[in-house]
Amino acid sequence: QERPVESGGGLVQPGASLSISCVGSDSIFGIHDMGWHRQALGKQREMVAIIRSGGRTDYSDSVLGRFAISREYGTNTVILQMKSLKPEDTAIYYCYDYELGLWGQGTQVTVSS
Repeated sequence: QERPVESGGGLVQPGASLSISCVGSDSIFGIHDMGWHRQALGKQREMVAIIRSGGRTDYSDSVLGRFAISREYGTNTVILQMKSLKPEDTAIYYCYDYELGLWGQGTQVTVSS
């Protein structure tokens, strides 16, 4: 199986919105729990959002109400929509396939004025 591939990171100002995407494994994507994790410089990697095989979603307290995770079954894509971004959201964001235990290479999100 192929590892997830992220895209869409970048530099934005505080308060802005940004979406990042992850293309998952083609074989059994539809039944995998998939998640977004992030790692800021000097800090441990932390869970941001998870979308489970049945569609249920979970979020960390730090992003609840600002971020939304969704998936497009036709394109095997998991999307993280981020709103009201804060400087503390700056990190490398990684996509994770919980079924296969595979990480993507990560995409940098920087929130700065």
